Amino acid sequence: MSDLSILKTLSSTLPVEEQLMPVLFIGHGSPMNGIEDNEFTQAWIEQAQSIPVPKAVVVISAHWFTRGTFVTAMDFPPTIHDFGGFPQPLFNVEYPAPGDVQLAAEIAAMATTTPIELAHDWGLDHGAWTVIRHMYPNADIPVLQLSMDYTKNPAEHYALAKELYSLRKKGVLIMGSGNMVHNLRMMSWEMINGGGYDWALEMNEQFKNLILNEEHERLIDYKNINRAAMNAIPTPEHYLPLLYTLGLQKSGENISVFNDKAVAGSLTMTSVRIG
Repeated sequence: MSDLSILKTLSSTLPVEEQLMPVLFIGHGSPMNGIEDNEFTQAWIEQAQSIPVPKAVVVISAHWFTRGTFVTAMDFPPTIHDFGGFPQPLFNVEYPAPGDVQLAAEIAAMATTTPIELAHDWGLDHGAWTVIRHMYPNADIPVLQLSMDYTKNPAEHYALAKELYSLRKKGVLIMGSGNMVHNLRMMSWEMINGGGYDWALEMNEQFKNLILNEEHERLIDYKNINRAAMNAIPTPEHYLPLLYTLGLQKSGENISVFNDKAVAGSLTMTSVRIG
């Protein structure tokens, strides 16, 4: 059966539940977090333990930035080692979680503002597996990735997220994975284990305040928040996953912040849970 036929004939693969699944934005930081036991990975584990076991996980990762929007649609997405210069044990990691082809087709059918195509040539990049292997170490929950179209503006990404809201009613955990402040060109090795430049700390506080006050329009128009914003977000791919998380929010939901720490001078691990 063709992808188009699947989309035309598909009925909902997951039942609607009464409780909304929380939605997360994860500051994923260094790929080394995939094999380390540290304050950040412990917080990821704690988050997983405090929410219902999801029927599936959908990740919007900073590291799948494409022309057009795609969702992984394979039975077993491969583990992608999309980095270089790290120790061999990191490259040895495999995260053999299943995919969910029917759910991928359902996600594609939800979108009306932009087409979502089924992808068979990607997998789980380090924005996904380095986090999820700590949260769900048994690799027994289906994991999918949704790409971000680099031709779309921030408002369009936010609007697409809103169209996926019903997944939260079906027990699907949706997770944006990036970093609110992410400027690798200005990294400080002296602060690699903690600490941030003044502008990074300033922007981190600005972002948190806007998130907690549900000022989404200002976060969408992040380039005009202040001058420091362009240092914090020189390129958009690590910031846009946050807009997907916010687009999935119902007004008035509980918002909490965790892993609120700057590292390497120009990155923040600050993460958000909604619901």
